[in-house]
Amino acid sequence: MTDADPAATDAELSRLASVDLNLLVPLLAVLEDRSVTRAAARVGLTQPAMSHALRRLRRLLGDELIVRQGNTMTLTPRAAELIAPLRRALRQTARVVDFPAFDPAADSRVITVGMTTSTALVIGDAVARLLGERAPHVTLRLLAERTVSESLFTDEGVDVLLLSFASRYPRERLYDDRWVVITGPATPEDASALDLLTTLPHVVFDGVPRFPVPYAVLDERGIPYRVRDRVTDYLLIPHLVAGSGAVAVHRHRVTTALQPLLGLRIEEFPFPMPGLGIDMVWNPWLVDVGFTTWLRGVFLEAAAQLPPGGR
Repeated sequence: MTDADPAATDAELSRLASVDLNLLVPLLAVLEDRSVTRAAARVGLTQPAMSHALRRLRRLLGDELIVRQGNTMTLTPRAAELIAPLRRALRQTARVVDFPAFDPAADSRVITVGMTTSTALVIGDAVARLLGERAPHVTLRLLAERTVSESLFTDEGVDVLLLSFASRYPRERLYDDRWVVITGPATPEDASALDLLTTLPHVVFDGVPRFPVPYAVLDERGIPYRVRDRVTDYLLIPHLVAGSGAVAVHRHRVTTALQPLLGLRIEEFPFPMPGLGIDMVWNPWLVDVGFTTWLRGVFLEAAAQLPPGGR
């Protein structure tokens, strides 16, 4: 359909006139919450009224939308496809009717942020503190995520992801970081970073990619090393290294945050490395420009308060 096709526009308007568009708000609520009870409370309906709305929606769309599987409620494939365009349409409608501009002092939404546990250790407290000061009625929801998928935006309602790796979505650097060599306090003081890497057993991240980028550099240079432990959470690595006589390659900001607790020894990685950092990836379906601009400012302010750590 184009603007030059008024017949098609009139036909679609005629079809929409026969549909109760008030059903779209409860539809989005029940698809996002996957619960009639929670959806009803969210949009201010009684549970019987929400159940009635769901029955009407099932008849209208010719689909069950949400079905029980064991002890959980699951969306049908058609329902899952509806979430993103429905959210986009309702947010655009909110702009058309000119709701009041975003006011952090009065807003009570849930702000959902996806980040790894390591990133949360570095910047999570600063973000939570600033949100508490600037938007006292909002709820911060943190999802510990290492991957990027469209479902995080459409199903989980993530507003922004903080990532260290490439994705197909536009990204913006939040803060820089760098790779360092870490070990426990009992290692010989005169041992260099390269000595530590070649003589001590390694604790490495076991994920995708299999090992972090510094190991590709060691392999290219023919530097020998022995892997003793593999773990799937970066935040566990400094704890394993601290008292076990092992060595690891880790992020500078995380290890400096843990150094007072674990007594870590931190040395610079002995070879040149490409840049490293954490980027912001915003939900591509967010249309509330006032909100996203404000939240971006909160994250940038939190990052500006971090101690120097990148290069």
